[in-house]
Amino acid sequence: MTQRKIPAVFMRGGTSKALVFHARDLPAARGEWDAIFLSAMGSPDPNGRQLDGMGGGVSSLSKVCVIAPSQREDADIDYTFAQVQVKEARVDYGANCGNMSSAVGPFAVEERLVAAADGDATVRIFNTNTRKIIHSAFAVRDSRAVIEGALAIPGVAGTGAPIRLDFVEPGGATTGRLLPSGNASDALDIPGLGRIEVSMVDAANACAFVAAEALGLKGTEMPEELERNAAALELLAAIRVHASVAMGIARTLDEARARGAVPFIGFVSAAQDAPTLSGGRMPASDADVTLRMISNGQPHRALPLTASLCAAVAARIEGTTIWKAARRDCGGTLRLAMPSGVLTAGAHVLHGGSGWHATRGSFYRTARRLFEGYVYA
Repeated sequence: MTQRKIPAVFMRGGTSKALVFHARDLPAARGEWDAIFLSAMGSPDPNGRQLDGMGGGVSSLSKVCVIAPSQREDADIDYTFAQVQVKEARVDYGANCGNMSSAVGPFAVEERLVAAADGDATVRIFNTNTRKIIHSAFAVRDSRAVIEGALAIPGVAGTGAPIRLDFVEPGGATTGRLLPSGNASDALDIPGLGRIEVSMVDAANACAFVAAEALGLKGTEMPEELERNAAALELLAAIRVHASVAMGIARTLDEARARGAVPFIGFVSAAQDAPTLSGGRMPASDADVTLRMISNGQPHRALPLTASLCAAVAARIEGTTIWKAARRDCGGTLRLAMPSGVLTAGAHVLHGGSGWHATRGSFYRTARRLFEGYVYA
């Protein structure tokens, strides 16, 4: 079979990497995209390494972004995110990637999809997966996004120029409701565990949060430790599929198992001294809460950005598991301790007659164009 030769850019966005395509270079029939993305990334690979493609063997390095000019008055470009499974022949379009969202604005400027003069630029992004607007603000010089700067991101070596991402009205990105069940927390019946308190929150992406101690965990477990703890991962997977049904994302448990992207599942604990992937130790005073997230069955080294935004929103909602675990004096931003260090996310949440309402969530990332050319699929 003759391989397709397709123009593409390979970019890092935050703690993720992805192939970025112009929609114009892909088939008009969306049904043909999956085969291209799977071949380009090297999936499915039962060995979990994706050696025959561009993927890196973990979910954060097995991603695709598709960019096109937008016809919306409130957006400059449309951005579609595709999560390519590593071991399965499956591509999931059910969620956005916050980290790769940071690469979308610079791509749009450098590919001349959006005109930007030297100085500060803002690109208005419509994420087609969640149907939400994101504002990406960054510096431009000589018609290219500035990459040199002093912002350090846990999990990424070195520093770079800051990119501010503002998620506008992030609530209900997956389900249409900030609190899909109507409650800050619910008790779900989980086989092998019994009734367990779970907070199901939908902001930027749908997430389910459970207290670490309810699972018999410390909350500071490192990814490799979790990967060896099959019992804990099975419990978290069971909570995830039950939460999916309770949130209305899936109709049945089997359907929820087949939808691996959302909801994300995480366990939370109070800020505490903990090791980091770099070999150091992080004092409890550096964070407001400790969080571990799992998506597509894999423990994350660095928190997914959309899950971090969802956590920051949840921390502002009285009664959630994160609200109970977080420091009360953390103000408008939340410092989230994770295996790679600390990620800071901001959220503005109001409570009124219609209940809780998230107006905005924000954070800073860096991004860098790694190469451009053609990918063969």
